[in-house]
Amino acid sequence: MLFILINVTEDLSHVLNYFGVSESDVPTARIINMESQKKFSIPSGDLTVDSLRQLCQGVVDGSAKPYYRSEEIPEDWDKEPVKVLVGKNFKSVALDPTKNVFVEFYAPWCGHCKELAPIWDQLGEKYADHKNIIIAKMDATANEVDSLAISGFPSIKYFPAEGKEVVDYTGNRDLETFSKFLDNGGVLPEEESAEDDDDDGEEDDEEGSEAKEEDDTGDQSKEAEESAEVPANNTSKDEL
Repeated sequence: MLFILINVTEDLSHVLNYFGVSESDVPTARIINMESQKKFSIPSGDLTVDSLRQLCQGVVDGSAKPYYRSEEIPEDWDKEPVKVLVGKNFKSVALDPTKNVFVEFYAPWCGHCKELAPIWDQLGEKYADHKNIIIAKMDATANEVDSLAISGFPSIKYFPAEGKEVVDYTGNRDLETFSKFLDNGGVLPEEESAEDDDDDGEEDDEEGSEAKEEDDTGDQSKEAEESAEVPANNTSKDEL
């Protein structure tokens, strides 16, 4: 168990986001299991020697319940074609056994997410009248869900009706391919499953830095073409 102290008055917003803490929460404590990334929290306003000792013991012996942060449910979360999900309404919407739900997990600072936003809005409008298909999005930097680890941005997942297994979307991020995927019941057309846009091979780190460019000459060009068959759709969350 490693203990650290953070001064929330300093410019460390990205660190506070990682721990799921805001200035209004302090003084408080969080414990993070660095292997599972699960967070554990002390009840608000209850930071004492005894409560901290109890939390630590609970994490060590496995009796402590993980803490999942969530924004409040927006009043207009379902007014637009693309529904807005947060931790508190995720299960009731995404895991509705009568609906097929297509969700983009994004980060506000992610460049690829910003590029995807207008396309995702178009997708929402296209399927707005489909009663059994829901297009949704969730800010995964401010909301967490039990048993759902988001390792990069944007992450796109399809939650089929009837509680079937969740599908990780790995195809091209364009309206046509998204539509084919949905119309095909959450399955990519065979010709699309092994292809991806060059842009999908780019990655941002959590600081929003620019992606590295590949050399397009010689053998490196061939390697780049081969690597496009395994698209890197994610922006890393591992760096602070």
